[in-house]
Order: sequence, then structure tokens, then C-alpha cells
Amino acid sequence: MGMEVKIVPDNATLNRVAAQEFHRLAELAIKERGRFSVALSGGNTPRSVYSLLAEEHKDLPWDRIHIFFGDERHVPPNHPESNFRMASESLLSKVSIPEQNVHRIHAELEAEPAAQEYERHVREFFQLKNLGWPRFDLVFLGLGDDGHTASLFPGSAALNDTSQIVAANWVEKFQSFRLTFTFPVLNHAAEVVFLVSGEGKAQILNEVLKPPPKKYPSQFVQPEHGHLLWLADQDAARLLQVTTPSASQPL
Repeated sequence: MGMEVKIVPDNATLNRVAAQEFHRLAELAIKERGRFSVALSGGNTPRSVYSLLAEEHKDLPWDRIHIFFGDERHVPPNHPESNFRMASESLLSKVSIPEQNVHRIHAELEAEPAAQEYERHVREFFQLKNLGWPRFDLVFLGLGDDGHTASLFPGSAALNDTSQIVAANWVEKFQSFRLTFTFPVLNHAAEVVFLVSGEGKAQILNEVLKPPPKKYPSQFVQPEHGHLLWLADQDAARLLQVTTPSASQPL
């Protein structure tokens, strides 16, 4: 429980550590509950993690693993910007996961119906009643240059959404909708792992890990009964002064 900052020497080590954490949590969840539910992130950093999972973790019981998506661009599944397409090309098409275990957002639909459909699907999968929240075993997240995570962008309406699981979030700077899990979903996860790589993320990572007041969306990801892991390579962490007791030294 609580927050941990783990700094690793380079991107290759970050990929390995993230894949190992996926593997560890999958084995634990399957042993305890018979299945593992994970929400994937888009972006370049997780792509390398997914490729490594496909190459070196084929021995996982993929028939017990259920893949969801923390957010999605409002594009068809074959679109170059689709998070589903990226995950499919780097991981899902290379492991023996049943098709019914891949729970994609139907982002080819109109934004609001797509969000509502995915919400119904998540509720059915987790057998939620009334206003309960799903509890994912693992959520991978990235960190945008503007402090956004998933598709929870600064100034967007979904930042204040405390009733829906999935929001059709209008993002002004892209002039488009994004489909995204809301903060209550992220904060009910058993473990959330932020993947942060490269010197281009050094400034925003330093800002986000500063004490309150909070001003970036990613600072509002704080699992209520779970573990928050910030996994960063040395380039991304070069401005940090890691002084918290839970922080790890470089591996």
C-alpha cells in the first residue's frame, strides 16, 4: 500500500522491471482469484513493455488474463493512433490469449455511446451492482508533458467526473473526444504503475512528484486501498530529489 518511486538505470531496465511486475501480479491474482485483470496504457513507453511481455513471458497463463484499456483515441481499431492496435501488434497477437479475454473500447462508435457501452461491459465483467467501482489488479499509466494521464487532460470535464466508470472526454487541444477511465476507477485499483522514460519527461515528473497543492491530473491518481508505483529511468528522474522513505534507489 502507499506510494513508491523506483528509479532504474535506463529504458531497457524499466521495460524489464515493468514486465516482471505484470508477471508477478498476474501469478498472484490467478492463484488467489483465478484471473488477472489489467488496464493497459497507450504511448511509446508501454509499447516496449508489451513487446517484452510477448517475447519473454509467453509462459503466463494468458487464458486467465483479461486485458482492458485505460483510455482510447476516438478512432477505429485499425487506425495508426489506436491504443488497441498498438497493444495488438506488440503483445496480443503474439501470445495465446483468447479473443474474448481482450476487452477493447469500441471507439469506432460515436463517443458517448462508446463510453456507455464500455461502462456496461466493465460493470458486467466485475459483476458490479448499483454504483460500485471495478477493482483492477493492475493499471498501467503514462505521464504526458502537460501532466495528463490516461485521457484525463488539464481543463477537461472528466477531471470532475465521480459517477461514471468511462467518460467521453472532449480534449480541446486535439479538438476531439477521448474515451477514458475516470479517477474513481484508477483509484480503486489494487496497483497502479506509472511508466516514465526519457529526459523529455524530467521536468513534468519533478513537478508532479512535488508536495501539494496539486495542479496536474496525474497527481490525483492515489489508490485508496492499493499500491502506487512510479517507475522511472534515470533520464526521466534526473531532476528528482528522492527523499521519501518509500523511494527506491537505482537498481
